[in-house]
Amino acid sequence: MTENYIKNVVEAALLAAARPVSVAELQQIFDEHSRPAPKEMRAILEQLTADYEGRGVCIRETANGYRFQVRTDFAHEVSRLWPDRPKKYSRALLETLALIAYRQPITRAEIENVRGVAVNPEIVKTLMERNWVRVVGHRDVPGHPELLGTTAEFLDYFSLKSIEDLPPLAELKSLTDLNLQLPLPVTADATPAEPADSGEVPVVTASFDDPALDAAADDDADDEELSASGESTAAGLVAAPPDEN
Repeated sequence: MTENYIKNVVEAALLAAARPVSVAELQQIFDEHSRPAPKEMRAILEQLTADYEGRGVCIRETANGYRFQVRTDFAHEVSRLWPDRPKKYSRALLETLALIAYRQPITRAEIENVRGVAVNPEIVKTLMERNWVRVVGHRDVPGHPELLGTTAEFLDYFSLKSIEDLPPLAELKSLTDLNLQLPLPVTADATPAEPADSGEVPVVTASFDDPALDAAADDDADDEELSASGESTAAGLVAAPPDEN
């Protein structure tokens, strides 16, 4: 079995899977007697990645493996294939998600301290239904509030291998810089709409130990909506360690 044959099979597998595929999974598609070693498989993936430089799609490694995705430069044009899209995520949801990502694990009360408004339960519910956020524990204080963290699925969505791949907070100039990912292909339920968050009410805030995050809380921006289309640039949100279950 030649190296070129292995590369063609891996390329076809990544295209057919339409999801991140791990090195171990790619090994399993070959017969046991001719199965490439992990080192050989990674070398093949590096060659494929290089082959797609300068093309409309690229191969990207994320938390759960390797996948094809549309390059950012072409996401706007490709999004016209889905005229009913995009659904909208509000600034309130994205700010909440950013706080969870950069300060995880974090409680709802700590989020409220930064944003200056009560966390709408529908926002957290939406993030959990999208499987971007999960409960990772409880704070050892009276009431034992839930600690929120991001998930491996969110890492995949934003094309991140790990939480360490998040850009420094100082480089995150504005939530409006975000371009969310346009997968290839897109499933019917890929972009759920966020419920209206007009129920947010101001709360008395306490100081939080990250001035950069304080500056991100804009009380007048909660009704502003951001589009959920385009490829992830990894320049905005969020990552999480994979589930251990």
